[in-house]
Parts: sequence; structure tokens; C-alpha cells
Amino acid sequence: MPIKISLLTRHFKSKGGLEKYALRIAQGFAERGAHVDLITSSPPNKSALHPAIHFHTLPLNKWLNFRKVKEFDRLCKEWHAKRNADLIFAMDRTRFQTHLRAGNGVHAAYMKTREKRYPFKAALNPLNRTILKIEKEAFESRELKVLFTNSSMVKREILEYYQVDPDKIEVVHNGVEWKEMQREFDCWKEKKESSCDLLGLDSSHYHFLFIGNGYERKGLSPLLKTLSILPFREFHLSVLGRDRKPNRFIQEAAKLGLSNHVSFFGPRSDTRTFYQIADSLVIPSFYDPFANVTVEALAMGLFVVSSKSNGGHEILSEELGTVIPDLNDIESFREALSIALLRPKTATRSQTIRNGVRDLDFSIQLNALIEKSLDSR
Repeated sequence: MPIKISLLTRHFKSKGGLEKYALRIAQGFAERGAHVDLITSSPPNKSALHPAIHFHTLPLNKWLNFRKVKEFDRLCKEWHAKRNADLIFAMDRTRFQTHLRAGNGVHAAYMKTREKRYPFKAALNPLNRTILKIEKEAFESRELKVLFTNSSMVKREILEYYQVDPDKIEVVHNGVEWKEMQREFDCWKEKKESSCDLLGLDSSHYHFLFIGNGYERKGLSPLLKTLSILPFREFHLSVLGRDRKPNRFIQEAAKLGLSNHVSFFGPRSDTRTFYQIADSLVIPSFYDPFANVTVEALAMGLFVVSSKSNGGHEILSEELGTVIPDLNDIESFREALSIALLRPKTATRSQTIRNGVRDLDFSIQLNALIEKSLDSR
């Protein structure tokens, strides 16, 4: 009899990093002979699934976000009360599982960063209170055998806020399609000029790249302010991703005198084109468990400037990138950007950076997670 595994993830139709990981994990278990029940509220395309993966939709009838979180948790509990599973692997805000990947980080730690910037506002939101309650019960559950984190930063936060046996926590950094990116990486020099022409960019300038949904949490404002005081002016910043109020940031850039230095491209599916153009990626997040773009940019040969509150900064060395000690200290931010400006992308430098994350190929990281899960059931 094959081992029975339940994989819990509420969101599946979106194209974010967590959803991509969920599908890869489901396929990883299936390829090892497991019967996988994928529990979600929004089923994926059947054709994209391994034949051993069986999806089950638990429709949510609630409207408010905090009620949806509660209902999915409740429905997952009820679903498993009627069925046997050898291993329950969760990737969402649920309480009843044997294995959990805390890809969203620690909400209590995130709330602390919010409270510093917006006192009392976040605490009044019922969604935050709901997540905190579920998070505590999930992390401290006696039934939990392994708690996976994608950074040591998140592991430290769990131990700071909750009563969890440190031996339960396994750090597995996010992987990247290192091998699959080889073709786009190899032709970045040839593609750069033509892509810049198509996008209306000057290929002779130094190109910063910012990618993230929710510009505020991702730190776009301090980035814009710091760019405005750089003495070197032959640079350009490309901003990718979605935000509910993008005009606020467009206006901020204009007030800072950056209209000719910043382009807002919104959500894009061709991010690798921008990796080919850019010299460096800037990730000034106020809180990010491990921003996937960190390792994606490195695999495309970009120097990375990261905040200390992005767990992905742990994989940076002096050759690969630099860390901003304090986002609220504009001078330390300026120094980090100045370091990046001294390292424009070249054939030699980009190859060195790419080689620096060879061991984070997705297949290697996925295998580590799958094997640890199966060994601990």
C-alpha cells in the first residue's frame, strides 16, 4: 500500500512562490510512490498534476478574509476526521498537521514590524488576531513532527515567540530553477540592448531592479528616498509587481525628482527579461521570510542588495550581494546601493554570482524537504 499524504494549501490558482512550492512538493511525494490528496479551496488545472495526485476542493462560503481562514482550517479538520492519512503536510494557516512548512514566516514577528510603523492599526484587524491564534496552536501542537522554515531568521523568530522544541525545526532555503535558467542567462548580453529599446530604457545606464507585490511592505519608499540622494545619476530603477495604490509611489518618485530615473511596469510575467537587463536587484523588505526573487536574481547573475529582514540575505556573501543594516538609516542604505553601483554586471562577475547558488537548485532543496518528511513520519 502506498503511503497516504495530505497536502494542505488554501490558495492554488495564483502564481506566487508558495503555490509553486506546493505543486512541486505534491509532485515530489507522488514521484516517490505516495498517494497525494491535495486539499485546497481553488483547484489547479488537472492536466498539470501527476496521476498520483488527487485534488479535493473545500469551497469557502465566507466573505471576510479572517472568516475564510477559520473556515478552511475547520474544513480541513473535518475532512481528515473521516479519512486516514499517514502524513499531513500543511503550507497554510491550519492547526492540524504532522508537518508544516512555514513559508509565510512568523506572523507575530511581522506584526511587530507593523506596530513600529503603524501603532495599534494592525492589532485591530480581526484577520491578524485569527492568524496569530492559529499560528500559536499550529507551531506548539504536540502532533507536529517537523516544522520547516525557509530561513534561519524564521527559525529564530519561532523560538522567540513560541514554545517549540528546536529539534523539530528544519531550515531548508528556497530553491531556484537554476538549470532551467541557463539559456536565459547565457544570452543576457545579447538581449539587454534590444529589450531596453523595446521598453524605452537606456542600456548604458546602471539598472536597479525591484520586484514585489505590496510596495509598502517591500520597502519601495525608503528605496526611492535613498536613490534621490545618490550623487551618481546615470541609473534607472525598474519597479515590477502589483500594489493597490501604485499612484502613491509614482507621485512619490516624481516629488523626489526621480521621474526620469524610475519606471513602473506593474505585474509582469517576463521577469527574466528584466533580470537580463538589470545589474542588481534591491530587496528592501520590512519583512520577508525568504523572498524568492533573492535566489532567482542570483541565478541570473545579478548582485543583490537585501534588507536584514529578508531571510534570503542569509545566502549572500561579499561576492553575491550586500545587506542593508537598517532601512530607517538612509545613510546605511545609500552605502549599500553605492556598493552595488561599483559592481555592474559583467560576463565574469555574473557567472561567479550564478555559480554561487548552484547548490540551491530546486531539485536539491525539494529532495531535502521530501526526504526529511518521509523519514520523520
